[in-house]
Parts: sequence; structure tokens; C-alpha cells
Amino acid sequence: MSLHELKNILQAGSLPGLILLYGQESYFVEEGLQTIRNAVVRPEDRDFNLTQFHGRDFKAIDVIEQARTFPVFADRRLVIIKNVHEASADQLDGLLTYIEDPVPETVLLLTAEKIDARRKIFQVLKKTGTAIEFKKIYENQLPTFVRELAKSFNVSLTGEGLKLFCKRVGTNLVEVQGELEKLVGYLGDRDLADENDVAAIVSDTRIESVFDLTDALGRGDISTALKLLDRLLSEGQAPLMVLAMMTRHFRQMWKIRELTVQKVPQNEFPKRVGVSPYFLKGLQQQASRFSSQHYRQVFDQFLTTDLALKSSGGNPKMYLEKLVLEIAAIGKI
Repeated sequence: MSLHELKNILQAGSLPGLILLYGQESYFVEEGLQTIRNAVVRPEDRDFNLTQFHGRDFKAIDVIEQARTFPVFADRRLVIIKNVHEASADQLDGLLTYIEDPVPETVLLLTAEKIDARRKIFQVLKKTGTAIEFKKIYENQLPTFVRELAKSFNVSLTGEGLKLFCKRVGTNLVEVQGELEKLVGYLGDRDLADENDVAAIVSDTRIESVFDLTDALGRGDISTALKLLDRLLSEGQAPLMVLAMMTRHFRQMWKIRELTVQKVPQNEFPKRVGVSPYFLKGLQQQASRFSSQHYRQVFDQFLTTDLALKSSGGNPKMYLEKLVLEIAAIGKI
């Protein structure tokens, strides 16, 4: 179930008494919590009908006592336990008696980053209530998310503006919302943001610099790649993270190369490669610079560099600069 589907259920008045929101995407978990809170308890009733606990320190007996308390001048009360992944086995087992026999007048809402689906409490909860997992979104899903979020602010972005926004911010949705709010404030009375607006206000993060590095490397612009590598490392970016992003970029290029050889329809590329259509054309141009044999050589160099960074006491910058130069040499073969 998605956040959109959850909102539809709440709007229809079909409210489960037991709800678990969990997953790696904390933005959606928090959005789901706020949506449920607003649907269950009016702001003026929250002093009497809303109780919140935290996974690390709640006592099951206290939660059950609150859950079995009748709402005051309202139809339902809401009891929340945030971050139940931090709770001990004894804490969770103590909730079982309530999970198996919940009170109709109460909504018990649990949130977590992850759960152990083997535990009895989660097995029972999935049978007697509703469990919704929110996974991290992929890069190719980001433009749609940004467009929809921008619409909620009554603004839109041009194609190039959207492309630059996604490149600069990445898939951290909390940062996406923060940067979009900054952009909306910058626009003032205007309702359309172009590339210049985004460039003027949206933060130039280290992640963008990593993408610029991998792009330069893919294009064969070694001078720019070396400058960006020096900048990233001097700013404290982890060498292994930089290597991982290089590897990921060339893996996408290699996939595109093989799909092209296999004559797969281009409209299938974004899904198969896991990239936004906005970035596909540039990747295709870069992918054509290397043959399948070249990619094998590049990945041999990635492996060699990875082992050197993890096992040697040498200079990480030296290993990564050597890698950039070796990839450049392979691209000219």
C-alpha cells in the first residue's frame, strides 16, 4: 500500500485500529503518521486523546493502559509508539495481549525503520491490522515525486529545471522538500521555476559534485574529473563512497551498451537501468565510448582500487587519481 492509498482509506472513513508504518523511507513514514494523526484526533482534542511513546523506553503496561482508556468527548483516541525497532523483545512481547484484542475506540499506531517479520507481534498485527512498508524511491521515480510535491505548493518546474533540481538534491526526500520550499520562497508570486531559478537557490551539494565527477569520467573529460576528485576529497568525502558512485555510473553505462546491442526498445531503458529518462540521453552518449571488452577492463580496475583502499595504508587520493587515468587510457583504446 502506498501513502496515496492510505490517504484514500482515511478519507473514506475506513480506519484500522492497528497500524504499522515502517521502511527505509522515513519521509513517507512521517507523512503517514501526520496524516493518520490529523484524521483521528482534532488539534483541540489532542491533550486528552493523543499519547505518544518511543520505542527505546516505553513500558507495555503503560501503552495498554492508554490504549484501553476511552476517548474524551471524541469518537476515537490515538496512541503512537515511534521507532519500535529500538524496542526490546520483552517490550514487544508485552504488547501482544492488546494486539490480539484491540479496543475499537483506539487507533494504535507503530512506526519503525525495519521490522523482524518473524516476530509474533508483527505476524499478528498484519492479520488484525494494517502494515505499510515504505521503500526508498529510485532515481527514475524522483522526477514524478518532485512534480507532485511542487504541485502541492502550486508551482511547477520546466523540464530543464526539473532535471537540474533532481541532480542537485538526490533521493533524500527530506532534503527534496526543504530545497523545494526554498525554491517556492524564491519564486515569490511566480508559479514556474526554470533552470536558472533552480541554479540560483537549490544547494550545490557534494552529491552533485560526485555526479559531475562520474559524468566527466564518462565523457572522457579527465581534467575536470581530476579537479572534481580533488575537491571532493578535500571536502571530506569518503574515498570508498566516491569509488562506489563511479562504479554505479559505469554499471549503468554498461547496461545501456548491452541493451543497445540487444536492440531493446529505448522506452524500456529507464526501468531496466534504473535511471530517470531525463538522464538517459547523456548516459547513452557516454556508453557508446566503451566496448564490452572496455567495460570489463574498467571493472577490473574498480576491483583493484577497491581492494587497495580497503587493505592498504597508502594515499586514497593517489589510488583514485590512478583509477581516473587508467579509465581514460581504456577509453582511448
